[in-house]
Amino acid sequence: MATNHKNIAETVWELIQPTVEAHECFLWDVEYLKEGTRQVLRITIDREEGVDIDHCEAIHRAIDPILDEADPIPVAYYLEVSSPGIERELRLPFHFEAAIGVTVDIKLFTAVDGVKQLTGTLTAYDAEAETITVDEHLLPLEKVSKANVHFDFE
Repeated sequence: MATNHKNIAETVWELIQPTVEAHECFLWDVEYLKEGTRQVLRITIDREEGVDIDHCEAIHRAIDPILDEADPIPVAYYLEVSSPGIERELRLPFHFEAAIGVTVDIKLFTAVDGVKQLTGTLTAYDAEAETITVDEHLLPLEKVSKANVHFDFE
């Protein structure tokens, strides 16, 4: 039987959210994926002031026994806890809401109005219509293959 990765991620989110918040952090993302031959449970945490390696280690130690006891994943997996980073991925509705007014990099599966990738300011997110607006481009989320906060390293 195939494992439903989305349901595992949602279950893990519910299991660990109170513990993450007790450590004065919040969940940015939970992903359960196959990378090569490995199954990976990737927990991404953040806080207003940012997170460092100590926060990641503390959360890892705190959630590991919770996951061991609940056993939501039927196979061996690697647990990773990290920050979303400066060029954080935008995947979930609250990611897009948090990034309004921020410069983003968008890649599309197929071109929309002749554009397949762009960098611009995220000016709107419409949850009901499932669209984002980047500068003057109205983009359906189903066409977005990747969205990240843009950071200019210069």
